[in-house]
Amino acid sequence: MMKIDVLTIFPKMFAPVLNESIIKRAQIKKRVRIDIHDLRDFTTDKHRKVDDRPFGGGPGMIFCPQPIFSAVESIVPIRGKRKAKIILLTPQGKKLTHDLAKKLSRQKHLVLICGHYEGVDQRVRKKLITDEISIGDYVLTCGELPAMVLIDCVVRLIPKVLGKDESRDFESFSQGLLEYPQYTRPAVFRGMSTPRVLLSGNHKLIEKWRKDMALKLTKTRRPDLLKQGRSIDR
Repeated sequence: MMKIDVLTIFPKMFAPVLNESIIKRAQIKKRVRIDIHDLRDFTTDKHRKVDDRPFGGGPGMIFCPQPIFSAVESIVPIRGKRKAKIILLTPQGKKLTHDLAKKLSRQKHLVLICGHYEGVDQRVRKKLITDEISIGDYVLTCGELPAMVLIDCVVRLIPKVLGKDESRDFESFSQGLLEYPQYTRPAVFRGMSTPRVLLSGNHKLIEKWRKDMALKLTKTRRPDLLKQGRSIDR
């Protein structure tokens, strides 16, 4: 079973996401355990303060090292620290991709630190963090939303989480292509027909059509995926 610990100053943000849909079922099946920790519970400040002004001046506040060190050390014993991936959600991190999510899904223990304000004390990065991850090139108010995104895309890749594991292999990005168009009943709706090939029962032709459509969509909407040289074989 994978274990995911999240360090945050907004713990209440997570319940609506973690207690619904696939993530909820994954926890019920005991494929993953997710614990949310309020970073303020680990501060030694009597006012439960976790941030302060940066040395040298400048705008904003940064997370102090003490609460983060204390929190991580309570979750991951120092001697076992290297067995866990300790991840800081930050705009400075490596961009989250399907391939990266797949690698993370093979880990036994993830500790996610939700960045906020102007970031964290550099000593946290130097001594604790094993990975820094960003979900995209834009600014968010806090690291809680990226943490939820990371949890969602990683948990669904854990074996036996989805109803049919093979469905993971045909989703967008899993093969380096966007997903092909999908149709369901009725075959004709308001004059719009389902492509005949999908009704033919010829699985070889259907597979070819899906591959061709996926390639066409990717060339049109995300040509950068093809430029990256990712596999297009299905």
